[in-house]
Amino acid sequence: MKEKFLHYIWKYNLFSIDNLQSSSNESLVIVKNGYYNNNSGPDFLNAQLKIDDQYWFGNIEIHVKSSDWYVHNHEVDSNYDAVILHVVWEHDVDVFMKNNKPIPTLILKNLVDKNLIKNYKNLLSVQPRWIPCQHQIHAVNSFIFSNWKERLFFERLAHKSNTINSLLNASNSNYEAVLFQLLAKNFGLKVNGEVFLQLAKSIDFSIIQKEQFDPQKLSALFFGQAGFFEDDLQSEYFLLLKKEYAFLKHKYNLHSIANKRFSFFRMRPTNFPTIRIAQLVALFSNQQNFFSKLITLEKLDDFYTLFSVEVNTFWKTHYTFTNKSKNSTKRLTKSFIDLLLINTIIPLKFVYQKSRGEVDEQQILRLIQQIKPEKNTIILKFSELKINAKNAFETQALLELKNNYCAPKRCLDCAIGNALLRS
Repeated sequence: MKEKFLHYIWKYNLFSIDNLQSSSNESLVIVKNGYYNNNSGPDFLNAQLKIDDQYWFGNIEIHVKSSDWYVHNHEVDSNYDAVILHVVWEHDVDVFMKNNKPIPTLILKNLVDKNLIKNYKNLLSVQPRWIPCQHQIHAVNSFIFSNWKERLFFERLAHKSNTINSLLNASNSNYEAVLFQLLAKNFGLKVNGEVFLQLAKSIDFSIIQKEQFDPQKLSALFFGQAGFFEDDLQSEYFLLLKKEYAFLKHKYNLHSIANKRFSFFRMRPTNFPTIRIAQLVALFSNQQNFFSKLITLEKLDDFYTLFSVEVNTFWKTHYTFTNKSKNSTKRLTKSFIDLLLINTIIPLKFVYQKSRGEVDEQQILRLIQQIKPEKNTIILKFSELKINAKNAFETQALLELKNNYCAPKRCLDCAIGNALLRS
């Protein structure tokens, strides 16, 4: 038996409450269970009970065994002076207040339905499972599952908001600058994401705004700050940009991130850092007030149009400053733009709307539901369990479910776990 499960039982009154009696045979009526306390101190606060003919107002403490009161040294902690009921699974010792009067104790062991306990043990079995409910998840009502996925999606957005808010605080709430930083991070994908973010942070966005009308200067700025001009190459284009960067570096007193390493290892050439930087240049040399434009868009095709840019002529025939390629525009693919929407645009739109106190959840849902489902190992594993995602809204919800509920076994906090426990 786990204490957290006892909290769950008490919170939702999942035990027989008729003709309750304390361990001392006092009649007990629960008027209010109290508020669950996530901080230190008693487990439930501001409860209201009727013990015999006396009304009591105070706190509830819950343990597996009553002797845990002393194991946790509550007898010397003033935070527990207002405990009016000790709820336990097993009563193995009397617990006393400071005035030596026994604290009323409620024993749950014989009051809880055996099926609830069976379901709980089955759900949190020690047997290795990819998710705890993988054999039962199909039994969950589709209405419950659908509503839970919406909650999971917005929880995932809230988690992504933490990074965005940190960047906004550091940039004095400059949404245009934060958009650039987040896009840069996601252009780097998982392998180079952090170093791309460092690259973006190394350039004050006001410099980009001054130089973005000249693609050559913007290229020199981005590649120079990334440290690519530390190499000794004789390419005409390379030397041209290197010279331009030397001027910009002096003009703006810049410091490159040459000590950071961009990875090319085992990557498709289209994902090479050089190509992604060239695409960033193409994107920002074609846009002014980029955030202001993005925030008003709602249709997926409008985003595809906005992100449809071609790289510089040199990069149409190269993957790096030395490696040539077949001539191609190297545009951003729709699947890549989808990733930018999922990981940058939609979370930033959510944060922006929230800051204005006007989150349009339906607008956000309409947009994310237009995007094709993501492909990764977690989504593939869910599909093996016959949980098939129809769009990116559902894949994002499933990722939140797996990472923040299934992996830490938070079944008691999960709508799916709750439904299975009470079935």
